[in-house]
Amino acid sequence: MKRVLGVSFLMCMMLLLALTFPVNRARAQKDRRIHGGPVRPEEEPFVPGRVLVRFRENVGLDHARQIVAALGVREDGVLPATGVLVLSLPEQADEAAFANALASRPDVEFAELDRIVKAADITPNDPWFVNWEWHLRRIAAPTAWTTTTGKETVIIAILDMGINGNHEDLSSKMVPGWNVYNNTSDTGDTGGHGTTVAGTAAAISNNGTGVASVCWGCKIMPVRISDSTGSATYSSIANGLTWAANHGARVANISYAPLNNSSTVTTAANYFRSKGGVVTVAAGNEGTFDSSSNNPSMITVTATTSSDQLYAWSNTGNTIDLCAPGNVYTTDMSGGYSAGGGTSYSAPIVAGVAGLLFSINPNLTPDQVENILKSSADDLGPSGPDSSFGFGRVNAARAVDMAGGPAPVDATPPSVAITSPQMNSAITGLVSASVLATDNVGVTSVTLSVDGTLIGTDVIAPYTFIVDTTTMADGTHIIAANATDAAGNIGYASIAVNVFLDTVSPTVTITSPTEGSKVSGNISVSVKATDNVSVSRVELYVDGALQSTSTVSPFSTPWNTRKVKTGTHTIQCKAYDSFGNLAWSPAVRVSK
Repeated sequence: MKRVLGVSFLMCMMLLLALTFPVNRARAQKDRRIHGGPVRPEEEPFVPGRVLVRFRENVGLDHARQIVAALGVREDGVLPATGVLVLSLPEQADEAAFANALASRPDVEFAELDRIVKAADITPNDPWFVNWEWHLRRIAAPTAWTTTTGKETVIIAILDMGINGNHEDLSSKMVPGWNVYNNTSDTGDTGGHGTTVAGTAAAISNNGTGVASVCWGCKIMPVRISDSTGSATYSSIANGLTWAANHGARVANISYAPLNNSSTVTTAANYFRSKGGVVTVAAGNEGTFDSSSNNPSMITVTATTSSDQLYAWSNTGNTIDLCAPGNVYTTDMSGGYSAGGGTSYSAPIVAGVAGLLFSINPNLTPDQVENILKSSADDLGPSGPDSSFGFGRVNAARAVDMAGGPAPVDATPPSVAITSPQMNSAITGLVSASVLATDNVGVTSVTLSVDGTLIGTDVIAPYTFIVDTTTMADGTHIIAANATDAAGNIGYASIAVNVFLDTVSPTVTITSPTEGSKVSGNISVSVKATDNVSVSRVELYVDGALQSTSTVSPFSTPWNTRKVKTGTHTIQCKAYDSFGNLAWSPAVRVSK
């Protein structure tokens, strides 16, 4: 119990230091933008003074609020349906340090900055105009339309800058939406991005006017999540997803990047999926590689050319699920039509195909829709899924055909590995356990058990758990992890660990200087310290006062004798092991 309280005390001290340390990266970044100098990647903009946190399921909301209050920060509310608390930090706080310290608490599932993300858009290029319909032919949309052009009962939510709902190719397609950014019903487009994205997914078609879209019959729900410059926050995106889910949307498109690393947005996307819908997001247009693990809560889309090559500006990475054409001709905010390019438009193409699938078979689950989209895609690049094209370029005709028949059978179980603790390692106290789980379609949940007793369930990668060994008997125990996919396939992994309570104290002796010797100047006090497990540190005390500490064997602690008076002095060392056991060395008297 003392050790647990000690850990909690250290965490609290880390959080308090983060609150009082006079650094603010958002303000430093702002200064660089005003006065010149580059903005480093780790300094992507975020809302100053704000941290988003979600406590673990066994921590009630009232208890969570008590913890937050004890840390001296203000709670500004809870994001609906996610359990994510919005915290307001003092002016002088270091947001990143506070979020990192908060995330290290065993009762916290995640904590992160409320980062600001930009629309995944690039400058249009006029030569694309002449081939504005090639993207529809490339995904075999005309063939798909012979089966369905979409139904009005299926709503595609466009989370963006708003939409020009008076556009001739959009007006009859609109359903009421919401302005999350201003908390009003005004969902008009403030920058043009949202209108172009909406027209790509579901503009009116076959009407002799304007452009055709992927899903003619589906309705459009405008959800404004950004300011007038196109910048949105994790919290506004999460609120937009939950609002759309609660108001009947089956598909949500977010042409913003990057989003896969946000636990807040992932939690909201899981809520959207729990309501029966799927979320499509843009990969981004910086031409960079995202090394983070795949996020099964969202369908991330890269952009391809008319010859099925990856655009050089399209981001790639482990997060990629599908690809789609990256150039379109679409509706614009002025009421006319223009070209658009970027993953901002490949994502709503996939959203439109998802709308076709729900139209032909409204009973499909989100996992079945995602499985169909991946299984029906045209494999590009290396055989099988890869970091550039994902499972391939979306194929609307083949996907619609599969949705009209029996859903594809997924018989492949997830792959599971327990990455921490290690096999046959010795553990004690509160131990963090990490599980790596991957699947050909997507992992829906991971559970961890010890000797057959359930410890917990996690639905968001990375999958982490806290194992409390203080109630376990000494000896060998089996930690097992199960990963389940949407089809009910289960992957399994287990390791053996050794649990014990170490009550043996170290032994410690001062080997130099020796009893009765004379000392002067700067000297090193050499110590021999041993333990049945390991010695973690040794402290030097002179006349009962702590002088220095050593954490590396062979232990040698410095002493500046110039700071003590002439005469006899008593030196003694204290040794600690990793379990908190300690021992004092015999005292040695020396003279100066």
